[in-house]
Amino acid sequence: MSSARGRRGIRDPWQQAVDDGWQRVHGHPAFRPLTTHLYRLDERTPREVWARMIGTRLAFHPRRRATAEEWAWVFAHCLLHAGFGHLDPRTTDAVNIIGLAPEDPESAREGRAPHPAYRAACCAAVDTYLSTMKIGTRPTDASPTPELTDEHVAVARWREDGAVPTAFARTGLADFLIGSAEAAKRSDAPARFAAGIADAARVALATAGGEHTPEGLRRHQPWDAALGWFVSSFPLLGALAAGMTVVADAELARGWDIVIAAVNAEAAEIYINPHAGLSEPQWRFVLAHEMLHAALRHGERADWRDPYLFNIACDYVVNGWLVEMAVGQLPEGLLYDPQLRGLSAEQIYDRIAVDLRRLRKLATLRGRGRGDVLGEPLAHPGSPGRYVDLDEYYRNALVTGLAYHTGSGRGDIPAALEQAIRALDQPPLPWDARLARWFDQHVPAVEPRRSYARASRRQASTPDIPRPAWVRPEENHRLPTFGVVLDTSGSMDVTLLGKGLGAIASYALARNVPRARVVYCDAAAYDAGYLPVEQIAAGVRVRGRGGTVLQPGIRLLERAEDFPPDGPILVITDGQCDVVRIRGEHAFLVPANARLPFTPRGPVFRMR
Repeated sequence: MSSARGRRGIRDPWQQAVDDGWQRVHGHPAFRPLTTHLYRLDERTPREVWARMIGTRLAFHPRRRATAEEWAWVFAHCLLHAGFGHLDPRTTDAVNIIGLAPEDPESAREGRAPHPAYRAACCAAVDTYLSTMKIGTRPTDASPTPELTDEHVAVARWREDGAVPTAFARTGLADFLIGSAEAAKRSDAPARFAAGIADAARVALATAGGEHTPEGLRRHQPWDAALGWFVSSFPLLGALAAGMTVVADAELARGWDIVIAAVNAEAAEIYINPHAGLSEPQWRFVLAHEMLHAALRHGERADWRDPYLFNIACDYVVNGWLVEMAVGQLPEGLLYDPQLRGLSAEQIYDRIAVDLRRLRKLATLRGRGRGDVLGEPLAHPGSPGRYVDLDEYYRNALVTGLAYHTGSGRGDIPAALEQAIRALDQPPLPWDARLARWFDQHVPAVEPRRSYARASRRQASTPDIPRPAWVRPEENHRLPTFGVVLDTSGSMDVTLLGKGLGAIASYALARNVPRARVVYCDAAAYDAGYLPVEQIAAGVRVRGRGGTVLQPGIRLLERAEDFPPDGPILVITDGQCDVVRIRGEHAFLVPANARLPFTPRGPVFRMR
C-alpha cells in the first residue's frame, strides 16, 4: 500500500513541463485577461496537433513531449488567435471563406474547422506578432513562416490564386476552431486582449522607471496603483483621478483622526491613513468613494441638514453604487444596506435622522462621529493652491468620464448615479422659478370667455354683424384662490419675508388671482380674511410674541366655509414652529438654512 502511494505521488516530468509553460503564459500581463482553464484533448487527436483553441477553451495533447519553453510558445500562439478575433465567425474573412450556413446547435457549440487558407494566414500573422513578444521558443518540428502583418489581404490574394503558398502551408501544430457568433460576442476576446496589452505596456514603463526596484516599490504603494487603475481602466472616474492628489501622511491622518480616508473638494485632495492596512482592490473602493463625494459636491448639498448625518446618508448612496458597479472591494465596516438601494441621500437622511440610537454605531471612512467630507483643505507640505471654478471642474470631469465610459462599453452604471451626474450638467432651478411652477400646477388661471352682453371693440367696423367680447367671470362666480399661513414671529427675517411675499404677489397677479385668504400666526392665529394679493405684505406686522404655532392657522383655513376644500395652502415660516399636519395640497416657503422640525409632505422652496 505504501509503495502504491509513493508511486502515485511522483510528478510526471512531461506534465510538469506543460504546467510550467502554462504558468509562464498565464503570468504574462498581455495574456492574463485571456487565460481560462487548461483542458486535455482526446488522446485520439492526431499527434501533429499540439494544442487547439476552441472558443474560450484551450486544450493540449496529453501525449506530446516538449519542454516548458516550447509549450509556452504553443499556448501563446493559440491565445493570440483569440485575441486577434480569428475565432469570431462575424469577421468578413470567416464568412466569405467558410461560407457559414445554418447548422445544428451542437456543431455551432463545438466549433468548425476554418478553411486552410484562412488558418494559414492567421497562423502566419500570429507567428509574426509572437516573434516580437519573446515568449518561449518555437518547437523544433515547427518550420518558421515568412512575416505576415495583414492576414486579411493575404487571404483575399490566396483566394484569387486558388492556392496557399508552400512557405505558409503548415500542419496543425497550434490549431483553432471557429466558434459561434454568440459565444464570440459574449467572450469579447479582442477587447480583453487590448486591455492586457495596455497592462503589459504599463508594467514595462514601470520597470523602466525603476518602480520594481526596492526604492520604486516603496514609492509605488497600493493606493497609487489604485489611483492609476482609474486613469487606465475606468473611464467614468478617470478624469477625476487624473486631477486628484492622494496625500498619504501618517502624522496628518493621526492629527485629524482619519481612520482610513477623507476628502476636500476645494483642494482636490484625498487624505489617507497609510497604516489602514487595505489591499489594492479595497483602496480602489475607498478612492472612488471619496472622488464621488467631491465631484457630486456632497459637502455643499447638505444645506440646512446636519453635516455629519448627511455625510452618513451620502455614504450609503455612494457605497451602494460602487458595490453595484463592482468597483474594487468593499472594506469591512463601511456603511452599506441593500434595502436602501435606489433612495436618494435626502431620503436616507430623513430615515436615519429619527434614529439617534442607531447613529452612535455608524462611522464614515474618517471614523465614528466624524464626516469624511472636509470643509477646508488640510495644511501639509507642498499643498497647492486652486484657481479654478470647482463646480465647473468636477462637473466637466464627471460628464466627460460618463461619456467615455458609456461609449467604450465598460459596463453598466447605476441609474441613480447616471442621473446624478447628468443633473450636474443642468443647473438647478432657482426657488422662485420652482414656486412659479407650483402656482401653475395648483392655482389655475382665470380664463376669459366670450359674451354678447358686451360688444367687441371691433363692432364698429361691422355694425350689421354682432361680435362678442372677451370678458372675465363676475365676482359671483368662483374665482381661483389660495391660502397663505404667514409666520409673523420675531425670528422671521424681514428681508427674506418681503422677497417671498413679492414673489407670491407677482405670480398671483400674473394668473389673475385677485385675492388670497391670509392667516397671520405667531403665538396665536389672526384671520385677515381675503386680501388683494398686492396688499398681503402691507398687512404684515412682525409681532415677536415668542414661539410660533402654525397648526391653529392651518385648521382655521381647512374649516373656513368661504375657503374651497381643495384650495392650496402656502406656509411661510423660518422653521422655528410646531409640527403641522395639512390634509390638502400645500407647500412651504422657508429661508435657505431653515430646518423644519418635521418631515414635510409638500414641496419646500428655500429663499436665497
